[in-house]
Amino acid sequence: MKSIALTSVALLCAVLIYSTMGFPAWGDSDSPASTHVSDYYIENAVNDTAVPNLVTAVLADYRGYDTLFETTVVLIAGLACFFLLRRFKPRQPQHRLYRHIDTGITLIIEQGGKEPTDSEEFVRIDSRWVPYDLVIQQASCLVIPFLQLFALYVIAHGHHSPGGGFQGGVIFGATIILMAIANDLRSAARRVSERLGALMASAGVLIYAGIGALCILLGGSFLDYSALSKLFAFTPVMARSHGILGVEIGVAVAVSAVMIWIYYNLASAGRHEEGL
Repeated sequence: MKSIALTSVALLCAVLIYSTMGFPAWGDSDSPASTHVSDYYIENAVNDTAVPNLVTAVLADYRGYDTLFETTVVLIAGLACFFLLRRFKPRQPQHRLYRHIDTGITLIIEQGGKEPTDSEEFVRIDSRWVPYDLVIQQASCLVIPFLQLFALYVIAHGHHSPGGGFQGGVIFGATIILMAIANDLRSAARRVSERLGALMASAGVLIYAGIGALCILLGGSFLDYSALSKLFAFTPVMARSHGILGVEIGVAVAVSAVMIWIYYNLASAGRHEEGL
């Protein structure tokens, strides 16, 4: 089975390498990108989309199809990690572990033993080796809200300044991963569960594709955001700007959810227990 997989990967790599022979030479001044495509983007992007960030205008508008499939590839990466790593058969622990919230003292409860009540300020943990540091834990609690606020700013302002859905989604996903590292995997999973992550990853792609489908229903082409002007009180140019923002939100949701989803599976070897 491994030989078949290796052969398939080798053949695919050979095809991809062979296909690069059809690309223009590096730095070729006569390539389409150098003769008319780049010039058009630079000269007309702001007038066509009302988006000063030319990178965002190109990725989310002129090359909207490409970015849609890039977002789909991110979702597929999360699905691949899920199917390859996820283990659904739970291990039967010989004992249960609890940690005191204030002191960090670990309490071991053998099978059949009495578990501490909520009033005793103990939380369930997975392993005694899960790191506990009060300074790191409290510092992360202070930093994470500001990082998440900055992530939302990067998403919302990405079409006017450096940023966008990919960048903002990565920052937001990293905040949940930071929570998992500073506390434990169980704490992060209580905020963003595996099921919620999967739903968010799919919803992000659906938001992107749904905006394109809405453009068709309004009489335009797929991902032709100017058609949204018929639904909202926008000029066609401003409709393209707001359409870009909409798809950037979809990208951010998908990217952040897939990051969290992949981390859960990699950090816990697919068991969603303990983790880093």
